[in-house]
Amino acid sequence: MKNTDTAQAKGYDAGKKISGIKRHILVDTQGFPHAMAVTTANVTDRAGVLIAVERSKETLCEVTAVLADSGYTGQPFAQRVYEKIGASVQIAKRHELHIFAVLPQRWVVERSFAWLEKCRRLWKNCERKLNTSLQFVHLAFLVLLLKKC
Repeated sequence: MKNTDTAQAKGYDAGKKISGIKRHILVDTQGFPHAMAVTTANVTDRAGVLIAVERSKETLCEVTAVLADSGYTGQPFAQRVYEKIGASVQIAKRHELHIFAVLPQRWVVERSFAWLEKCRRLWKNCERKLNTSLQFVHLAFLVLLLKKC
């Protein structure tokens, strides 16, 4: 997520060549969040998810499996998740021939990020502190949950 000039915490993601922040969310099968973290862009995706899991491990105690994309492969990551919440990590693999194919499991979290993009305040990081940005993500999901009820 790109930053505006007022943001204090900035990081540089060399892979995407963007200076800004990252939002890490763990969602259920319907796309509603159970754990969230906002970090600077220089924090890796694996480390960001572990931060989110650490913050919400009391509420994730009944989770038995975590479905992740291929960016989260590796035994060290799976071991850390198992140590924190006792869940196994399953990787949703892409098609071997690199043809576009819709994998419904992987699109659940993308849909959740699309819901966040509809909020005017969240299309770009305008906040000075990371915690403020995280609270606005919480508020956006709260509005979505209230609309669904």
